[in-house]
Amino acid sequence: MRPLVRTVLRGSLRQIRHVRAVPHAGARGLVAEVYDRARREFGIVAPPLALHSPAPETLAACWLMLRETLLAEGRASRAAKEAVATAVSRANDCPYCVAVHQAKLDTLPAEEDDGLRALVGRARAGASEPPGSPGAGEAAELLGTAVTFHYLNRMVRLFLPDSPVPAATPTAGRGPVMRSVARAMRPDAGTAVTPGAALDLLPAAPLPAELGWAEASPSVAGALARAVAAVDRAAERWIPRPVRESVRAELAARDGAAPGPGRAWLEEVGAGHAAGHLPAVRLALLVALAPYQITDADLDAFRAVHPGDRELVELASWAALTAAVRAGDRLTLPDPSRPAPPVPSRPH
Repeated sequence: MRPLVRTVLRGSLRQIRHVRAVPHAGARGLVAEVYDRARREFGIVAPPLALHSPAPETLAACWLMLRETLLAEGRASRAAKEAVATAVSRANDCPYCVAVHQAKLDTLPAEEDDGLRALVGRARAGASEPPGSPGAGEAAELLGTAVTFHYLNRMVRLFLPDSPVPAATPTAGRGPVMRSVARAMRPDAGTAVTPGAALDLLPAAPLPAELGWAEASPSVAGALARAVAAVDRAAERWIPRPVRESVRAELAARDGAAPGPGRAWLEEVGAGHAAGHLPAVRLALLVALAPYQITDADLDAFRAVHPGDRELVELASWAALTAAVRAGDRLTLPDPSRPAPPVPSRPH
């Protein structure tokens, strides 16, 4: 392995911003279990997973979704699922995830139809087929991957930089480095990523009605149900009910529409909340609807009330997953005939 690729892999957790990820050597209990499984079945403990480590159940929820939708060997090919992950990440303007999953896609055999349009068509059609049919099972895996990346894109936009490759890397070298990293993202020799094998990490839970199409794949349905329940449990422990109700109401009212380019919408939604709730409701709304608008001032205001890393991860995770479930209710896969609308760059 080339030195630069080793540097990217070994130093990857240092890219995580705003929280301190649990280091490999310091992991215990559920965090250690997730890390061990990720190493065996994914090849690395990737930063988008490790950033959840201050909140162990939330970390397990993220791993369940990622493993059972993208990695497990099911009806849809890994190439098809990576194509969905890349397209959703591009639509959400998440350059970090686009770089990783486009690089992985480039290392895999192309789909026979080699077209995302056909893939999206199959998924949308399959979602309406009877649960026992192959088309419905494939659709559940592809749409589950889409929900997972609607979630991960929001977390990555907050906690990671725009690229997994060090900034000093020459432009011409970035593609080869990412492809080498992508080849390292594979199970250990002889390890099968069997659907459903990770569900024991979290207790069983009912599947949200918005994700009913996932019933065609018991492993995808189980992962999504357990993940949503675990993230909701964490939120209910300390995020005030008015904050949660305000975020859900705004997501329902917008029904997938992005806020305007400014932040006037944020002031309007925040009006009427108690002063102690404002930092949480503002940050949760930004994670759910406009992660590219988050500023250091938003984080500082939240930290002044909730200084712990666990609270920041749990709030962001709850907002991101609530938004992702709404996206899943709309069966959102990007239409490749439509370019993604421009999204403002990160504020500084």
